[in-house]
Amino acid sequence: MPAKGYVEIDIERCKGCDLCVLSCPTDCLALNISDTNSYGLYYAYLKEEDDCIACMNCSVICPDAAITVYKKEDQPKQRS
Repeated sequence: MPAKGYVEIDIERCKGCDLCVLSCPTDCLALNISDTNSYGLYYAYLKEEDDCIACMNCSVICPDAAITVYKKEDQPKQRS
């Protein structure tokens, strides 16, 4: 099943507050605890792209506006 959405996270703006991870209904986001941004902070990342439903919960709750959600639209069926 193809993904319905895609999340792009600006790791330099992300402070690792984990609010987006907690608000994700499909658990497709996670906090990267093995790497840090240039400020020395952990950051969120999209761990399961196929599970994203483009609900935008993460983008709305992000206090730093570090998340952009893209919704993949279905291609209209062409008539014969």
